[in-house]
Amino acid sequence: MSSTHTGIEWTDKTWNPTTGCNKVSPGCLHCYAEALTKRFPNNFKNGFDLTLHPERLAEPLKWRTPSRIFVNSMSDLFHEDVPLDFIQNVFEVIHKTPCHIYQILTKRPERLLELSSHLEFHENIWLGVSVENQNYVERINYLRQVPAAVRFLSCEPLLGELNLDLTDIHWVIVGGESGQKHRPLKTEWVEDIRNQCQEAEVAFFFKQIGGRTSKAGGRLLDGIIWEEMPDAWKQHQRKWGNTPVKLKVKKQNLAITA
Repeated sequence: MSSTHTGIEWTDKTWNPTTGCNKVSPGCLHCYAEALTKRFPNNFKNGFDLTLHPERLAEPLKWRTPSRIFVNSMSDLFHEDVPLDFIQNVFEVIHKTPCHIYQILTKRPERLLELSSHLEFHENIWLGVSVENQNYVERINYLRQVPAAVRFLSCEPLLGELNLDLTDIHWVIVGGESGQKHRPLKTEWVEDIRNQCQEAEVAFFFKQIGGRTSKAGGRLLDGIIWEEMPDAWKQHQRKWGNTPVKLKVKKQNLAITA
């Protein structure tokens, strides 16, 4: 289940070469992706079990307009059950489509670092880790060791105040939880993270306050919508613009395997 139209404010498209996952930390408790599999069971024959979709690997080759693509909004590319060769296939597609930016977010930075020597980190790969409370800031130390052009943090759902070491981090996304059982967000937590970002000269993006629906609390923080992007995005736009490009790669030239 990929989408060329997404409601996620910091990306343009989603691409899901895998679906399904399992809970590893408190931020997973009310997982929106799991809820979607229950709401649309016909689209997810294996429910929320980890599932590879090799038939989706070539999808970005059809997308000609330079875009930001969120990889695996319905899963985690570095889940322990995703084989290395499949991850390498995903990275190969990324390499073949330099007009796009690929945003990869994981809650498994240990495996990301473990496999990093077997992967090619092209300049259009942005890698991030989820940090929902202070108990998980250690994930940032793993991320710092990965040679990605852009390293980012997703503090969503933000479940408490954070004291962050933003050395070699380029972007921080913050958001509250949504849904009937959402855990409330305190705006002072967000303000403190914004202040830390400003002091470290790191781009800050506030996605939502949260509530019963994702739009319930709005996006304003101190009366402002904060949607800063890393400098790398401006550089990419200058290079590629937003005009459709002709991709020279054919599907059969990709070593796509299950």
